[in-house]
Amino acid sequence: MHQSQPDSHLIETEPFYAPQGQEISLFEAAWVNQLPVLLKGPTGCGKTRFMEHMAWRLKRPLVTVSCHDDLTASDLVGRYLIIGGETRWIDGPLVQAIRTGALCYLDEIVEARKDTTVVIHPLADDRRQLAMEKTGELLSAPEEFCLAISYNPGYQSVLKDLKQSTRQRFVAIDFDYPPPELERAIVVRESGIDDETAVLLVRYAGMTRNLKGNGLEEGASTRLLVHAAKLMISGVDPKTACRSAIAESLTDEPDMLVAVKELGASLF
Repeated sequence: MHQSQPDSHLIETEPFYAPQGQEISLFEAAWVNQLPVLLKGPTGCGKTRFMEHMAWRLKRPLVTVSCHDDLTASDLVGRYLIIGGETRWIDGPLVQAIRTGALCYLDEIVEARKDTTVVIHPLADDRRQLAMEKTGELLSAPEEFCLAISYNPGYQSVLKDLKQSTRQRFVAIDFDYPPPELERAIVVRESGIDDETAVLLVRYAGMTRNLKGNGLEEGASTRLLVHAAKLMISGVDPKTACRSAIAESLTDEPDMLVAVKELGASLF
């Protein structure tokens, strides 16, 4: 016995997404042609929001899995559980997505164990199939199903890079932080902050991004700017909001923390 949840992941209202290039038409073309998609870009630049927007746009359910070190193939595919004294098969999120013709989004795929990524290979080529060893079932993905994965090239290392055998199956869409004027508009829209403060936040983000590779692994993401703006809207002092939502989120290294805080203090 297996169970699926076809409607629980439908997105009813349009999620706000500000396109930067051809990413919407690219994704739509990939979906029509049943091609899997790889979203590349830094953390907090809008990849997850983009997937929510595309699910709404294509009127398909969205199943999102946040990948991590302990994510096993069974976590994705499913497992037998004893429920009420009987053994029942429970579909994992990947199988739910295939059965319901959903968009399946595996976020930060390189964080998952290597044996987990192998599971998606037959789904990401012409076969579009998933062999469920424990049940003996061979699932074929319907036309509406789309596999999308994301990863952050900025974090890549020998241990955490995406293997060529995986990445060459996907149509890649590159994401980056929006240009300043668009990023300002996004911060205003998402937080309700005034234009002048949004301009300063975007300038602050630019300063931190210039420190990437010089003490910081990543600069401030658009997401962090929205967090800081929301704190300010709630009455938190701008310097405190920038320190808590941005500086402390970027680093724990004492000297770097002082430098990033001073950048914020110079603007606010």
